[in-house]
Amino acid sequence: MLESWRWFGPDDPVTLSDARQAGAHGVVTALHHIYDGRAWTPDDIAERMALVRKAGMQWSVCESIPVGSALKLRDANWRRTLDAWKTSLANLGRGGVPVVCYNFMPVVDWTRTNLMYPTAVGGYALRFDMIDFIAYDVFVLKRRAAEDSYDAAIVEAARMRLAEKSEDEILTLEKNIIAGLPGGEDSHTRETIRGHIAAFDAISDADMRANLVEFLQEVVPVAAENGVRLAIHPDDPPFPLFGLPRVVSTPDDVQAILDAVDHPANGITLCAGSYGSRPDNDVVAMASRFADRIHFAHLRNVSKEPDGSFIESEHLAGDVNMVSLISVLRAEEKRRQVEGREDCVIPMRPDHGHLLIDDQNKKVNPGYSCIGRLKGLAELRGIIAAVDQLGG
Repeated sequence: MLESWRWFGPDDPVTLSDARQAGAHGVVTALHHIYDGRAWTPDDIAERMALVRKAGMQWSVCESIPVGSALKLRDANWRRTLDAWKTSLANLGRGGVPVVCYNFMPVVDWTRTNLMYPTAVGGYALRFDMIDFIAYDVFVLKRRAAEDSYDAAIVEAARMRLAEKSEDEILTLEKNIIAGLPGGEDSHTRETIRGHIAAFDAISDADMRANLVEFLQEVVPVAAENGVRLAIHPDDPPFPLFGLPRVVSTPDDVQAILDAVDHPANGITLCAGSYGSRPDNDVVAMASRFADRIHFAHLRNVSKEPDGSFIESEHLAGDVNMVSLISVLRAEEKRRQVEGREDCVIPMRPDHGHLLIDDQNKKVNPGYSCIGRLKGLAELRGIIAAVDQLGG
């Protein structure tokens, strides 16, 4: 597997030198400073590529070209936005980037309620607390008909939880949920997010899936022509938020995506933590089922709770059996090698490491501090070595 590292560009407090010292060879990055729907030019891409190569690494995955709301709503700006996306995709392929990870989540990207959840050993983790989320949705944001989205008992629990919070705690919760996180493409206020959510009121899951299929029918041929493998990232978390449609959450969703445009360039990002935070998803079984279309892997872990809450655990300590998962991925790489596929090495990266040691005193992007990811990468590297040694 190609050990890779998420890097948010020159302003990232974790440098490419840090990533290289952690043992990574691949870089997962994007032109995060160009997020307004403009096409990325060959010069933009070459500039980023030069920085990565100067550090002695390779740009293994673009994560992500922003997929604007126009593409998810298929509104009047659909064609203009799509053409710019296709141009960026083609330019990435011509510029030597082999994989593009992207997502189709409406309004909010990956969502957490607590970015500094204390762990038993003194670190800090990311957490999604279902009660806190419902408290915000129903009683702070006051989304229209939000209360109808949940069971009465959990709404009452959310009411009581909110009553215990100070105004500062409520504002922090709001910031965590809607203010924008690294890798997300939008930042919202309470007022703007209501409008963005309302824009999807008439969009059902079926509509959203149809819009995704139309998007794929347009972009997969461009990817194939330019030597790029597309890898759709799952919804995170993989269940509805704010009543919005979510169509990349289950094995059936993945199968529908792959069947819609049945081409090797149309593949998935196997995010173990995202898929693993839904109780009815068996991540190892999904890896086995869709192995030949896995173009990228996020190897992180979660510990789930009965009410839908979860904490991002140590990489080897959560509900996903990471040894079994890596065994499946290594077996797939060997199968591809025998078959003669060019993509016989799957890029992977550790994800959302805990905030540890002196990183706690530094400015870092939530989930993307150095030491926690270094620890996660080292643990994953150890599993890979053990699986290979044992012939798994």
